[in-house]
Amino acid sequence: MNRFRTCFLYVFVFLSIAIPACAGEITVIDSLGRSVAVPASPERIIGSGSGALRLIVYLQAQDRVVAVDSAERRVPGLAVLTSARPYSIANPQFQDLPVFGEFRGMDNPELIAGLAPQPQVIFKVSPLSGPHPDQITAKTGIPVVGLEYGNLTDKREEFYSSLRLMGKILGKAERAEEVIAFFEGHLAELAARAADIPGGRRPSCYIGGVASRGAHGFTSTEPGYPPFVYTGAKNVAAAPGEKTSAVVQVSKEKLLEWDPDILFVDLSTTTAGEQANSLHQLRHDPVFSALAAVREGRIWGVLPYNSYTINYGSVLANGYFVGKVLCPERFEDVDPAAKADEIFTFLVGKPVFSVMNEGFSGRVFSKIVLEE
Repeated sequence: MNRFRTCFLYVFVFLSIAIPACAGEITVIDSLGRSVAVPASPERIIGSGSGALRLIVYLQAQDRVVAVDSAERRVPGLAVLTSARPYSIANPQFQDLPVFGEFRGMDNPELIAGLAPQPQVIFKVSPLSGPHPDQITAKTGIPVVGLEYGNLTDKREEFYSSLRLMGKILGKAERAEEVIAFFEGHLAELAARAADIPGGRRPSCYIGGVASRGAHGFTSTEPGYPPFVYTGAKNVAAAPGEKTSAVVQVSKEKLLEWDPDILFVDLSTTTAGEQANSLHQLRHDPVFSALAAVREGRIWGVLPYNSYTINYGSVLANGYFVGKVLCPERFEDVDPAAKADEIFTFLVGKPVFSVMNEGFSGRVFSKIVLEE
């Protein structure tokens, strides 16, 4: 009996030491190359900067968020802005959390220090925007992990690296790999569906009204528009092999010269104001009215995907719709709305497409009718 008690005591002491060690600190290297000691599997976190909260939701750690930045608060009269963010629609509780600073990383260390409960880790996307991570830690005592947001074209590895780093810290490494595999699988499927279509059978196309730090008119486009890249589309605004994700302005005259077969409209443009949005311009500007696609009604609406940076799920959903419009025989079995909900359910936990579509007056994945 004494030997049994002695063994039990040794086991108890070992566990009492081992468990705190497992639940203690880990040291990681962030995107700035900084060595940062953070609690393992922290229960209280905040996400700073464009897209940080979205990544937290993808990793299913939204229940650990204790505060948000100003971009996550619904602005009266501009609810359509959050209608473009699936993660926000799926998590209305974010609206009730305290604010720790302004959007795009303009964090307020005093507000952070006053939070109750206190976050244990701050995930900061684009870490050199706003106060430096070291400055925030010096004023709050809270470790800050710098991250790069990346994209799903030329900076895909940055996106995946951030997911893996966050997954390691949050105890969500398995989920991070699931999310990465999810994107890789869909990108491979899009490429396979659109492969081997001769160039002569591919209609030319153009996307207008692409958002970048706010809404824009129809001359705002993206030469490396991801859904076009994934489906091998003939994007008239792109140079051969163009994959760089950057929004540019083109001249109306150049667009008239290109005269693409099919036009897509990023519906974020509807928030640009009555005179400045793409739908008004397509209706009333004589240059746009001269485009064959406008005259013949070949205009389609797609989900905004730049709302507080890239909404990755919307990028994929747009890819399937673009494919169905440009290569209908290859995407015949795809219901774009159902596919969008499949994507959103995996990424943010809820099928939110109908809510998003309602926010854009039912024009998403539909033919745009210009007659007033």
